Amino acid sequence: MAFDSFSAFMVMEGHGSYVWACYGVFFILMIAMMVWSVRRRKAAIESCRRGYEFQAGKSRQQAARGSAASFTRVNVSQD
Repeated sequence: MAFDSFSAFMVMEGHGSYVWACYGVFFILMIAMMVWSVRRRKAAIESCRRGYEFQAGKSRQQAARGSAASFTRVNVSQD
């Protein structure tokens, strides 16, 4: 499809407003999806970090209270 001028390209025989509106909506939605994805990724990483810190805090509290089991090193002969 060849156009005589840039303005003819923009108008596209009366269909330009529809075509350019579709392109505009597409690019706006793509940018919004990228921003949303980045925010969700950061939120997921932050949630995992908080979970790991919570688990580490629980294990430190259990270690401070004393372990439930004691371990003794046993020397086994290699005969």
